[in-house]
Amino acid sequence: MNEQIRADGLTKSYGGVRVVDGVGLRVPAGTVFALLGPNGAGKTTIVRILATLTAPDGGTARVAGHDVVADRGAVRSRISLTGQYAAIDELQTGRENLEMMGRLRRLRGRAARARAAELLERFDLTEAADRRVSGYSGGMRRRLDIAAGLVGTPEVIFLDEPTTGLDPRSRQAMWALVSGLAATGVTVFLTTQYLEEADRLADTIAVLDRGRIVAEGSARELKRRVGGARLELQATDAATYHDLIDALRDRVVHADRGSLTLGVATDGGASDARALFDEIDPDAIRIASFELRTASLDDVFLSLTGDRLHGHAAESEIAHA
Repeated sequence: MNEQIRADGLTKSYGGVRVVDGVGLRVPAGTVFALLGPNGAGKTTIVRILATLTAPDGGTARVAGHDVVADRGAVRSRISLTGQYAAIDELQTGRENLEMMGRLRRLRGRAARARAAELLERFDLTEAADRRVSGYSGGMRRRLDIAAGLVGTPEVIFLDEPTTGLDPRSRQAMWALVSGLAATGVTVFLTTQYLEEADRLADTIAVLDRGRIVAEGSARELKRRVGGARLELQATDAATYHDLIDALRDRVVHADRGSLTLGVATDGGASDARALFDEIDPDAIRIASFELRTASLDDVFLSLTGDRLHGHAAESEIAHA
């Protein structure tokens, strides 16, 4: 299958701290690729490298068939980048924003107006087309921002945490929009912290931690890494909780000290669950309650990144964004 994005051994450091550490990526044309990771894991830096906004310290990358360093102009003419915050003129109307983008893409007046009207309809913004963007909701702004990036019909679109700050209804609308883009043959490279978002949209998910890819595959493949299901166990007291953690070690895929619960990978079968209880609680006095749950991306994420779910100080991405 044709690869629209290919990276090998990408590295990038800021202030002596390596924030991208030997990253390799393969993204086939017409697919949705999700880069999932905690705050500070390196997601935005990778997007900036692939979108030619930041040069890597080492390694190579090609987007839409062109080198991101040697052929920056060719790459930029074939991509669209939508960052975490809308980059549109709030003093203009939605229509004026899109027509302006058309002219910047060297479309003549009539062609720019036609393209703007087409995108306004496609993104359900026709009724708000002649209102100033300052009066748009967050979801409308994000849709307009993505529409502006599609004026030039890009082959690859980068969406850096596109649903940050959106309410659930707007997030659902954005998910439908992303799925629609891929259906038209556009390659979508998505960064997100929302596990459900990656699970819903992506053909392939790569989990990034401390600047390295620690796992990659479909959502189903990644879930298999922590078992098809898990037993959620609640210990009777804190001492028992810690004893169970020590006894089960690598089999624990989730732990919450506050509620004294831990999750243990299982195949979901009765015999497997019975064997586990016989091993850790033969007298039925250590487990207060239990629940069988299907493995989720949360389990994958926690098992791979541990207590770094909410980020760490290894990367100052915001300062360099």
